[in-house]
Amino acid sequence: MADAVLIYGDSFRSADMRHAVPLGVPDPFLYAERNGDRHVFSNSMEAARLQELGLFDVHVDEELGVDELVESGVEPRELTAQLALRAVASLGLERATVPENFPVWLADRLRAQGVELDVDQELFDDRRRAKTAAQLEGMKRAQRAAEAAMDACRELLRRAEIRGDELLLDGKQLTVERVKADMSMVFAAHDTTADEYIVAPGAQGAVGHDMGSGPIRPSTPLVVDIFPRDNASAVYTDMTRTFVVGDVPDDVREWHRLVKEALDRAVAEIRPGVEGRAVFEHTCDIFEAAGEPTQRTKKPGETLGDGFFHGLGHGVGLEVHEAPGMGRLSRKTLVAGDVVTVEPGLYRVGYGGVRLEDIVLVTENGAEVLTDYPYDLEP
Repeated sequence: MADAVLIYGDSFRSADMRHAVPLGVPDPFLYAERNGDRHVFSNSMEAARLQELGLFDVHVDEELGVDELVESGVEPRELTAQLALRAVASLGLERATVPENFPVWLADRLRAQGVELDVDQELFDDRRRAKTAAQLEGMKRAQRAAEAAMDACRELLRRAEIRGDELLLDGKQLTVERVKADMSMVFAAHDTTADEYIVAPGAQGAVGHDMGSGPIRPSTPLVVDIFPRDNASAVYTDMTRTFVVGDVPDDVREWHRLVKEALDRAVAEIRPGVEGRAVFEHTCDIFEAAGEPTQRTKKPGETLGDGFFHGLGHGVGLEVHEAPGMGRLSRKTLVAGDVVTVEPGLYRVGYGGVRLEDIVLVTENGAEVLTDYPYDLEP
């Protein structure tokens, strides 16, 4: 059993670091826990902000002899390595647990100095499952931003005029790019960031994470899956709705009915102690009873493109996809504090699909749906 935890990285790209250090720090630094004590090793530029958090002992590079190393003429990369090695040595660590993205160069140097390192990403994933109060508030802010952006999308669809096989808005063809331009302004106005997100018309909506492009056409399903990140907390949300402008094809309407039924059943089943795979299996029951293929019915080695080809949901937090999962490989049981998506969908290759997605907080007594948005197929 390791006697410490080590993380090395910046807190923008490393979710494990951002969870341990809830502050945006752009340059890599070292974080350590040992016997309940928490330590951060940083340059003097970041020290004041880190100290203001009051969560750990902050050690600056000067304590580790950075000036002496600079005077010796050591190269910058070796300087970084020496500071990290001295930081670990100052704590007297002999063994530590690290996440799977711990730098190989640092792991090699530490092991060469006799420090045992155990890679255990599951430990770090589990640390992030129960959200802090600040993270949960950030998620709710991001969710309100997502709903406002979905409103912007729906308003454009409502204003569009059908002209043959085109949708026209102010005399111009309505495109995914126009919709995303309006949605992006909403994200920015709500102090959230969405580097990319899905607005996928027709056949694009049946291709996993195709982000979508080009014209939006009438009587064709449009899958809108958005996952903005709250800038203050760095926490994500995730939601999906599907819209059709004009006449709704019968198969799309039936898919929508089945998907909503699956969503409702899954949310009703979510509570502490329930295995994520079990909720997924019950969604498969609904779809298979309607004659739709699922991952359970496909032949071994077959790539499933039609029907329900993905998992039911996943955890959301400092990453848009994190533990716990709700799919055929999921073995973890849900616990109070988990936040998961519920996103059943049905698709046909070359045609399109329907997906609905809500975000759900697992509570002591069941589940609280954090999404507050209608499911109407017609915008």
